[in-house]
Amino acid sequence: MMQGGDELNISFNNLMVLGGGRRVITEWKDIPMELLMRIVSLLDDRTVVIASGVCSGWRDAISWGLTHFSLSWCKNNMNNMVVSLAPKFTKLRVLTLRQDKPQLDDNAVEIIAKNCHDLEDLDLSKSFKLGDRSLYALAHGCPNLIKLNISGCSAFSDSALEYLSGYCRRLKILNLCGCAKAASDKALKAIGYNCRQLQSINLGWCEGVGDAGVMSLAYGCPDLRALDLCGCVLITDESVIALANNCLHLRSLGLYYCQNITDRAMYALAHSRVKNKREVWESVKSRYEEEGLINLNISQCTALTPPAVQALCDQFPALHTCPGRHSLIISGCLNLTSVHCACAFQAHRAMAPLSHPAH
Repeated sequence: MMQGGDELNISFNNLMVLGGGRRVITEWKDIPMELLMRIVSLLDDRTVVIASGVCSGWRDAISWGLTHFSLSWCKNNMNNMVVSLAPKFTKLRVLTLRQDKPQLDDNAVEIIAKNCHDLEDLDLSKSFKLGDRSLYALAHGCPNLIKLNISGCSAFSDSALEYLSGYCRRLKILNLCGCAKAASDKALKAIGYNCRQLQSINLGWCEGVGDAGVMSLAYGCPDLRALDLCGCVLITDESVIALANNCLHLRSLGLYYCQNITDRAMYALAHSRVKNKREVWESVKSRYEEEGLINLNISQCTALTPPAVQALCDQFPALHTCPGRHSLIISGCLNLTSVHCACAFQAHRAMAPLSHPAH
């Protein structure tokens, strides 16, 4: 079986140029940096790792040209590879380190933060071994983060997350699903205050989240588009009302098992649509038509009644209950089976018999 270096050498031989009976490119170092960087952009991530050990030319090309990289395919030695590669891959903007089993430790994340200052998108999901040292390091080393996924990182504290938000103020997408210790109301207040560009946050199964934290997000992050509160059993109508009044671009809302939610919340969302519509100029009417809720999960919200949910459907025609287009999820709410989306009414009108002209 050929080793990675042998494969690269064969590829090199195929790239060599013949001119006037002689080879113009005779060694790896003869390939122009621009061409090496182009080649790097076409390589898969496994081959990039191999190429980084070929020669200084390849290492330089990777250092300057590699911006997106994933080690999620690495099943057993990810931590050592990160420690080895991060100092070489200094221009990374997107780094995916999602794991099937926990491998990363704080030392690896500290090395990333020390070397990859341009990082904008970092996925550390399922890194159960990481502690607060990682968040403190990212706060200082990667202030340009726009997207951070630390779902399942259950060891982080709310103090460390609060600290991170004070430095990574450009965050737009934050996944905290399962981070029950980190996602407290105290941390969410800091995020609402510091991260005013936030557009999406996943707080699924963060059972300590309450109205104070969600309301802080609603007041501090007016551009919020997606919020997952599934399993946040403490929240009440006050959270949803604050979102309805302040986050007019909200597109997706997850309220699964939020059993304290009542009709007040549904009517508040519906009313926000009516209020917003009155303020829309004709010149931007088409834009308005494209906005509004398109996904809502109210499964197991058993206090809701059909009139309130139907009022919401009437205001947001993109919420569908019809087969194959479920964007309004109501499973576990047997009392809501009479709620129908716009499709049902359109189908009913299409099937209605036309009156005979003679009648």
